[in-house]
Amino acid sequence: MEEASKQASFFKMRKYSNIAFCMVVISAVVIIISCVSFNILTGAVSNDSSLKEIEINSGSSYLTIASLLKENNLIKSETFYKIYIKLFKPGTLEACTYNLSENMGIKKIVNVLKQGCSSNPDVITITFNEGWHMRKIASVIASNTNNSEEDIFSILKDETFLDEMIDKYWFLTDEVKNDEIYYSLEGYLFPDTYEFINKDVSVRDIFITMLDEMENKLESLKLTIKNSDYTVHELLTLASIVESEAGNSDDRAGVAGVFYNRLENGYNLGSDVTTYYAIKVDVYSRDLTTAEINDVNAYNTRSDSMIGKLPVGPICNPGLESIEAVLNPTDHNYYYFVADKYGDTYFNTSYSGHLSTVASLKDQGLWYEYES
Repeated sequence: MEEASKQASFFKMRKYSNIAFCMVVISAVVIIISCVSFNILTGAVSNDSSLKEIEINSGSSYLTIASLLKENNLIKSETFYKIYIKLFKPGTLEACTYNLSENMGIKKIVNVLKQGCSSNPDVITITFNEGWHMRKIASVIASNTNNSEEDIFSILKDETFLDEMIDKYWFLTDEVKNDEIYYSLEGYLFPDTYEFINKDVSVRDIFITMLDEMENKLESLKLTIKNSDYTVHELLTLASIVESEAGNSDDRAGVAGVFYNRLENGYNLGSDVTTYYAIKVDVYSRDLTTAEINDVNAYNTRSDSMIGKLPVGPICNPGLESIEAVLNPTDHNYYYFVADKYGDTYFNTSYSGHLSTVASLKDQGLWYEYES
């Protein structure tokens, strides 16, 4: 009897032990699902960085504006927004007009709201256009903030900063630290309109804001990039050339197709814009000399030494259309293209055909002429 009682007690304890284990597993699964759901539903609604003016009336609180934020498509879930507020207790909400965007996510939105109106009078807005190279970006930052151009160029050479950024962003690699590259983050600073707290904003914060936006834009393209035969650095390099060559064209994918054909079939890219960049002269500000065209340089793709090669790095900061174009180029058999002064693009399979098109455009008054 005593032995039977011991066995019964053993099985009873084992039963409770199994139940406890199952409860632990279930609890762990629930916690994981809850955390994942929280991160997703408090994240950005979309990649759209367009600012929306949101007026917060007197007497409003962080909790009462949940529906207003949802109506403006700034948050994914009112419920999870309220959970975030109750968890982090941001305090009193100041009545004011705030500039918010769909790509912020709840954390950034709350951080902006916490600043209140006191900082708004000093907020600065800077627009960086597609196709701008680093020299232009440095000039614009220096004109709009309390930073000098030397501050910009200095941080681009800062190994500690670059290593930190490489660790932070999946699309940045040691390729940007190549000694032959003029400006390390050229091609990686997404062109857009940005707001900064005031003129004292640091170059570091400006660059991180632009890199954050590049990450937002590349996230949906990540699988396509991974499946490409080219690295992210090479793709952005090619996208920068497409941006410079076809920024006014509605056929960027066709232009990208030409460059792929040339890369893969024994041609150099033959792109004048890379030669201008190599000599640090603005594109089409003047004619190129024969010596400049033939100069052996890690950027100059007119040189015969660059057959089948891309430049060492991007030559400008491309927009999303040019990035998408190099990821989804048009499949054709063209090796030459030229654009008229209105941005219309003409393709040819042969050099003789290309020259004929150029002559025709000149006869029709459609050829770009340099300003004197």
